[in-house]
Amino acid sequence: MSVAESDEAAGTRGRAGARRAGLRRAGPAPAGADRAGSRRTGPRRAGDRALALVGVLGELLITAGVLLLAFLAWQLWWTDVVGNREQARVVESLGWAEPLPTSAAGPAEPGEPAPVVAPPRRDEPPVPAEPSHATTFATLQVPRWDGEPERPVSQGTDRATVLDVLGIGHYEGTAMPGAVGNFALAAHRTTYAKPFSRVEELVEGDPLVVRTPEAWYVYRVTSTRVVLPSQVEVIAPLPGAPGAEPVERTITLTTCHPMFSARERYVVHGVLDYWAPVTDGIPAELLTGA
Repeated sequence: MSVAESDEAAGTRGRAGARRAGLRRAGPAPAGADRAGSRRTGPRRAGDRALALVGVLGELLITAGVLLLAFLAWQLWWTDVVGNREQARVVESLGWAEPLPTSAAGPAEPGEPAPVVAPPRRDEPPVPAEPSHATTFATLQVPRWDGEPERPVSQGTDRATVLDVLGIGHYEGTAMPGAVGNFALAAHRTTYAKPFSRVEELVEGDPLVVRTPEAWYVYRVTSTRVVLPSQVEVIAPLPGAPGAEPVERTITLTTCHPMFSARERYVVHGVLDYWAPVTDGIPAELLTGA
């Protein structure tokens, strides 16, 4: 064999060996290497999943917070806006005549006739018949609550048809305005125009002025107290004494207590001071706040 042939044969053997070595290097990786790669990839994937879960939970919490704030705004603000508007509409729709005949005496704006102050009467007052459910039959004004509007008083105390939509409710079966017994009322302290929101401001002697189409009834606060919801004797004909025969013409206001809670009831009791026909003028308490 020549030197050239010998060199060529050697080169061929070298190339073949290199190819065999390359095949060995390119062959399947050892089992241990796969496990090591899995160990490197597994924690990273788990961490990615955890971060994604935290992101989803964060978005859900933000959405829940926005919805909660929207609900609170509706409950604590918008229901008052709608309630005040609707209750004002109810009072206006009663169509009762203005009880303001003219007189030369009493306060008045320049160039306007002065209102007549209705003389108090303490004889037997007229008593309206108890109306059907959800019928508005009277209004209430409280001079102590300066700035508060005249509120409608309607038959019944359920939320859906009276308290949430009409304002003040009259406990069915209790006395009507001017009658011997207990004229018992309920209203919200928060939300839905909150007619009794300022109930804790009332003190003994404060007037509570009820109006019907024919008459004014001026009650005076005699006491206030806090009771449990189960103490329904506060609206008995003789408050606090169920079964006893009433001898006075009284009024009771009830509402939830404390604010934003229904754990207890705040109760105001009063007694009729006097009455007056609407045609005789307007009670002095509504002109002076006394």
